[in-house]
Amino acid sequence: MLKTFDLVLIGVMTATAAVTYTIKHRAELKLEEVHRLEAEIKLEKDTIDLLKADWALQSQPNRLERLVKAYNEELKLQPTESTALVHAKELPMLKSEVPVPDVTEAKAGAKGATVASAKGAPDTKGAQATAKAQPIPMPAPRGEAEDADQIETGSVEE
Repeated sequence: MLKTFDLVLIGVMTATAAVTYTIKHRAELKLEEVHRLEAEIKLEKDTIDLLKADWALQSQPNRLERLVKAYNEELKLQPTESTALVHAKELPMLKSEVPVPDVTEAKAGAKGATVASAKGAPDTKGAQATAKAQPIPMPAPRGEAEDADQIETGSVEE
């Protein structure tokens, strides 16, 4: 009976060693993947830093002024008039900010249009309902003289 118990223990120890080896191997593979991802992240950060430095070099005012002078005949650039600038408040609304038309009015207008077109009559009621359902966005009026000195700007930096 002692020999059978020894054989069972040897089998359990062998199975435990195999499971331990498998777990260790999987952990090493995950560690290699982590190192690879860290190297990719570092490369991307270095690339971003390089591109930022390149952008700073390309957008230097002295360089741009030199280019304007060199290509002035071809480009025929003119200074921007101060009246050509607008404030952010004066721009039209974004599509995401435009109010959604009322669905019930649009359906009622569509039913009136189909009934009127089936009868051959002109569709005035449906056109009025559709026109009322969708307000036209208008830019805000320019502020007084004290607001003219304040220019709203955005930044592309994080």
